[in-house]
Amino acid sequence: METIHIKDRDFRVSIKEEDILKEVDRVAAAINHDLAGKNPLFLSVLNGSFMFASDLMKRITIPCEISFVKMSSYQGVNTTGKVREMIGVNEDLTGRTVVIVEDIVDTGYTMKHMLETLKTYGPESIHIATLLVKPEKLKVDLDIEYAAMKIPNDFIVGYGLDYDGFGRNYRDIYTVV
Repeated sequence: METIHIKDRDFRVSIKEEDILKEVDRVAAAINHDLAGKNPLFLSVLNGSFMFASDLMKRITIPCEISFVKMSSYQGVNTTGKVREMIGVNEDLTGRTVVIVEDIVDTGYTMKHMLETLKTYGPESIHIATLLVKPEKLKVDLDIEYAAMKIPNDFIVGYGLDYDGFGRNYRDIYTVV
């Protein structure tokens, strides 16, 4: 499908699934190389990162674990600027290598909050793996080691990303028209 309609908006394909998966392959290879021997714990940020996390984990060949956390700062097509609390960290992170798996980093506020929270658990190191980053929208300085793709400041859906809960199920990524 080249265009889709969700609620009151039209979207057109901007990134095809095969291009997404090539970048996921690249990120996984870098993680496999960099974190070999570390037994990382991947923390997938729900809801948006579930497709990226699934495809990434299929390509991780080193011993590792995965868990899921939930945070949010979006409402509709705009960030609310307020980060809700993180829920779901049930593992002991003391001395662990942690990889945050996120769908998109735009302002960086949610990621900054998450990093600050996770540091209180005493991990050895924390790494960020994100499907997408919007460099021109970043408002905080972050060390994003594993970014699959940089995109412009457009509103997108698909491949786990949503518009008010809809559109996560599409294989491609779509940009609002």
